[in-house]
Amino acid sequence: MARRIDVTGADGVRLAAWEFGDPPKADPEGFAADDPAGRPFVPAQAHRRDPEEPADPPDPPLRAPDADGDSAPGPDGDLAPRTPVSQPPAGPPPGAGSGGGVLLLHGLMGRASHWASTARWLSERHRAVALDQRGHGQSEKPPQAAYTREAYVDDAEAAVEQLGLGPAVVIGHAMGALTAWQLAARRPDLVRGVIICDMRASALGAASQREWEDWFKAWPVPFATLADVRKWFGEDDPWVERPNPARGAFYAEVMHEGADGWRPVFDPGQMLASRETWVYDAHWEELAQVRCPALVVRGLDGELGRAEAQEMVRVLPRGQYAEVADAGHLVHYDQPDSWRAAIEPFLDAVLTG
Repeated sequence: MARRIDVTGADGVRLAAWEFGDPPKADPEGFAADDPAGRPFVPAQAHRRDPEEPADPPDPPLRAPDADGDSAPGPDGDLAPRTPVSQPPAGPPPGAGSGGGVLLLHGLMGRASHWASTARWLSERHRAVALDQRGHGQSEKPPQAAYTREAYVDDAEAAVEQLGLGPAVVIGHAMGALTAWQLAARRPDLVRGVIICDMRASALGAASQREWEDWFKAWPVPFATLADVRKWFGEDDPWVERPNPARGAFYAEVMHEGADGWRPVFDPGQMLASRETWVYDAHWEELAQVRCPALVVRGLDGELGRAEAQEMVRVLPRGQYAEVADAGHLVHYDQPDSWRAAIEPFLDAVLTG
């Protein structure tokens, strides 16, 4: 089960956070029971509404609209109703784990649903929340000027504080991992541990950014069907060395259907703007400022090489290392069982040790 809680990020940007765990069947504070069809209920807001403020218009039945107005599935792929909440949640819902808070941050172009497998087993013992970061998933897509490193870190800080997760373990993939260790460096009081999944600390440079610009232009959008999405990203994409169904499924989750076919839920221009704020710089200094336990995880066929990963572990004051065989960049998505085996001992030590 998953429920949506809106978080107010930097500059008032509304972010969709998804809390995993078994929700209550009924709640005196205004939560609705589960949909009879088995879909999870999804609270729309996590702030107290002013009694003089007009209520939001109801959403269409069983649809959770994107920030830009498009209907999109929730993090489990369900078309879940959003049920208003009258006040912030005081803690995890009944059934959610209570062993500690975990914030999950996806990478560039990702969304909270990519963490569903991880969040489900985490929620058995801990409070697990996955965040749709600004410009992604069902969060708002603010102006290009707001896509800075500071804004992303501010948003993660706001999520930990407003959801009452701190001190939390922050798990990040790719760009989300950079946000995780920058938050840990800035606010050690909010972060008790960091898991860095396949993100480099070195600068990637202008050539890398140009490659991404050309790659976006190569996308054959709109796609006629989701099957076409899966095939292109899993087989036909020039960046794919061999067929990779998991990659195709990963990108199918970030598409929504319009009148002319399937397009990404994000703006590629905004993704390039987000990437531009970190691709030219190295981030070793901030890595060295992370004082909490930190685990660097790489897939053997991912973008983070072994030598660089081990140097990151050396630079981290309390760094540890793990690698996942038969996994590429999408470590947690390619090999969910091996990913769990790699990170669970670290989580147990940090959250319950």
